[in-house]
Amino acid sequence: MTYDQPQRHPWEPYIEAGRQHAQTQKTHLQPSHPLPAGAHTAGTGPTGPNPARAHSTEPPSHLGNAQPARPSRDHSEETHLHRQPSPTPTVSPELVEAVRVRLARTGVEPTAAQVAVALRAEKSVYGDAEILAVARALCADLIGAGPLEPLLARPDVTDVLVNGPREVWIDDGSGLHRTPIVFSDDGSVRRLAQRLASAAGRRLDDASPYVDARLPGGVRLHAVLPPIASGGTCVSLRLPPRRAFTLQDLVSAGTIVPSAVPVLTAMVTARLAFLVTGGTGTGKTTLLSALLSLADPGDRLLLVEDSAELRPLHPHVVRLETRPANLEGAGGVGLRDLVRQALRMRPDRLVVGEVRGAEVVDLLAALNTGHEGGCGTLHANTAADVPPRLEALGCAAGLTREAVHSQLAAALDAVIHLTRGRSDGRRRIAEICLLSRTPSGYVESVPALTFDAQGRIHAGPGYDALARRACP
Repeated sequence: MTYDQPQRHPWEPYIEAGRQHAQTQKTHLQPSHPLPAGAHTAGTGPTGPNPARAHSTEPPSHLGNAQPARPSRDHSEETHLHRQPSPTPTVSPELVEAVRVRLARTGVEPTAAQVAVALRAEKSVYGDAEILAVARALCADLIGAGPLEPLLARPDVTDVLVNGPREVWIDDGSGLHRTPIVFSDDGSVRRLAQRLASAAGRRLDDASPYVDARLPGGVRLHAVLPPIASGGTCVSLRLPPRRAFTLQDLVSAGTIVPSAVPVLTAMVTARLAFLVTGGTGTGKTTLLSALLSLADPGDRLLLVEDSAELRPLHPHVVRLETRPANLEGAGGVGLRDLVRQALRMRPDRLVVGEVRGAEVVDLLAALNTGHEGGCGTLHANTAADVPPRLEALGCAAGLTREAVHSQLAAALDAVIHLTRGRSDGRRRIAEICLLSRTPSGYVESVPALTFDAQGRIHAGPGYDALARRACP
């Protein structure tokens, strides 16, 4: 499921096929009138369905009116019409429900073509342009993301958050913003969440009121139903990057200062093992993908992830992705299982998309057995919190504190920490730290380079040691 903005709507061929199928069966349609050049049908825009149209409250009888005859016009009036789109029908909730019931009775898959057939069966007086407009809105409501479709089509949106029927928020790179989009009621949000969960092969109902899944196309879905979510059904959608970013792209975006590029490049070239850390939404995956793109083309990259988000520009990438258990609780494959399998697949670089559990034991063991250049991401408040965070994960997996720090001292070299500005929402590298063992035997993060909000660089006590490791 890709949410780029195509020049031609992806459902048009299927809707056209449905129109031809309906004509051959039984319908006798009135002659349709082509739209003026550049006009968009009602309920749609250049990028897809308009949620305000899709949730119109006009009665269905308005949709069934035949097209009146058009009076003759002179050439100047025709030219004016090419600049002003003609009005076309809107979509009522009653019509959406009627088509939904018809598709359920026939038992067919709710594809765009079948939606067009059902729509013509309900309102056969429509012309081709009107059928296309209504079918677009119906497809968004029945098999798409409903009123969220325009938001998912925007190239700058990374997160779409629904807090009940009256609140829809987005993160467009400059922080969270509330949108004017609303749902008719909580039942509409619930149906949307259940449809998306079903597309991911997961269950979402009163017996299982929350779901965490990956949709086809890489979108991460999380949904919670009432009464767990007391304010109404909550849906969170995290969109994957539209493209892979290079270090120069991140420099242009202000994430990396230009003088940090040689340091990061040297760390990858020297095959240092490192973690990219930060809070939620700070750009950890984006930065790690850009750094992996610098790896030697002859390296074999083994990526182990919960959901496939890393997109390095590299010729030899092998991806392993976790699988949740089925309804009986069987068949689940976790990150720890995949890390073990990846070690048997001759990796030159082992990458764990996000270290969050017992897989840290196998990752540290792998980085201590000759697999240089391994890396991953980790949620942490600051770079100084990384050793305690790994210590907590390792102890929860059965290691002692001393064993965790012994493995950590030999396995990882550095930490790249990201932060996000509160005022402007800009993601940036805050510091690069060296992991060093203290006389007490425990590992701590020693600042090597610190970057302030104005892009100034401050060398720390660990800079010389990092330089020796990165440039031996």
